[in-house]
Amino acid sequence: MPEEEPDVPILCPDCDTETRVPLSEVAETLERHNETQHDGEECARVDPDLADQLADLVAEDLGLLE
Repeated sequence: MPEEEPDVPILCPDCDTETRVPLSEVAETLERHNETQHDGEECARVDPDLADQLADLVAEDLGLLE
C-alpha cells in the first residue's frame, strides 16, 4: 500500500477559514485562493506554527543550528 501524502493546514484569517490539502497541492491552492478571493494579495498561508516547525527541522537537518 503506498504511503499517504501528508495534509497541510491552510489558514485564511481574512475569510476566517481553515482547510487541509495534500502537501503537493499547497502552492497551487494558496495561489488560486489568493487570486480568486483576494485579488492576488497573500492572505491565505500555511499555518504559521507548522511553517516555523518545518523551518526549524530544515535548519537542523542542514546543520545551521549547531
